[in-house]
Amino acid sequence: MIPFLMMLPLLVPAGVKRGRPSKARKERVLRPVPPPTKESGSALPARATSRRRSPPAQVLGQRALNRALLQRQWLLQRSRTGVMEALEHLVGLQAQATHPPYGGLWTRLEGFQQEALTRFITERQVVRAGMMRGTLHLVTARDCLALRPVLQPAIDRALKHSSHGKQLAGVDVQALVAEGRALLEARPSPRGELGQRLQAQWPGHDASALSTGFSSLEPLVVVPPCGTWGHGERMVYATAESWLGQRFEPAASPAALVLRYLAAFGPASVRDLQAWSGLSRMGAVLERLRPGLRTFRDEHGVELFDTPDARRPDPDTPAPVRFLSEFDSALLAHADRTRILSDAARKRVFTRNGIVRATLLVDGFVRGTWRIERARGTATLCITPFARLSREDRTALSDEGARLLAFAAAEARRADLRFERVG
Repeated sequence: MIPFLMMLPLLVPAGVKRGRPSKARKERVLRPVPPPTKESGSALPARATSRRRSPPAQVLGQRALNRALLQRQWLLQRSRTGVMEALEHLVGLQAQATHPPYGGLWTRLEGFQQEALTRFITERQVVRAGMMRGTLHLVTARDCLALRPVLQPAIDRALKHSSHGKQLAGVDVQALVAEGRALLEARPSPRGELGQRLQAQWPGHDASALSTGFSSLEPLVVVPPCGTWGHGERMVYATAESWLGQRFEPAASPAALVLRYLAAFGPASVRDLQAWSGLSRMGAVLERLRPGLRTFRDEHGVELFDTPDARRPDPDTPAPVRFLSEFDSALLAHADRTRILSDAARKRVFTRNGIVRATLLVDGFVRGTWRIERARGTATLCITPFARLSREDRTALSDEGARLLAFAAAEARRADLRFERVG
């Protein structure tokens, strides 16, 4: 089952306050992509009042969009940047399960080791919290505090229309928030226990609805060792403010969030941005940013936006094979995912119960899935291709797979790799 934070969001009635004063108040703002310099010559001027017809937008084909995404996701070449910088550049990593963010960083960063990320989590510099679309993401503490208020309207809207939201009719939400805070600050708790403890105050309401409603109003984080390499999935929650010792500031403009999204996932359409963030009416935000953005069209005529100084590699740029973990953000950041995942492949990767399988990229596109089986001290990497692979691709996958096993199954006495029949 997927953690309940994926299902979050609740409309906050007027008057509900999300934060409380604390002793240390540090200014936190979203860090927008730096504006282009005059020397770059890449910024678009404000739209002229002339009636002359603008030149047609450049069309970006599927491979051009693919290579742009791979380059910004560090899937063309691993980056030497640090863990914190990587998480902020990528605007977090999907974290419905413990190990995928570790794998996501391994496939993107040169020389990444599990201990580096675990240390940042235990030191409270990185947290696992409900962020984009109310889904669990691994983000820096700084981004958690800055981004969650911007994303809150999407979380509010989603639960308002859910069954849990309707089950909270008659509950004083201010009292619910106060009681939930007091309970978690006294003792961090798993979801089920929190719901039961809340139900003691509201015996006529569903325990799951109470805990979900509270976690929509009050941002929570998963307390380590949960969420760190080698530990189980029984998640224990604390309030983000108490865990980080800081309060949430009022929501900033979403403009900086949009620029960061484009830097990590662009070029992208309005629908892509909305699918990634969960926010609605983002077309108006992009219109305000339009004078400083580049615009393109895809092969279907959909308008795409991008930051002016972003790199867009040649469509024929070679792409190495890569192993992506479950729920990898590269597969989930667009409404139109065909730049990396065909419609046919999507049906094999996305399961009916909401799981997104671990995948392998060949020539930049999803060409199969993978998993690691463990038995009697042996770790076997099982690769299931969607179509016949060339000898060169099999060799490249075997070499990269050996490195994956050394990273993900270092404790195994023996490592093996198996290509399964075409699925």
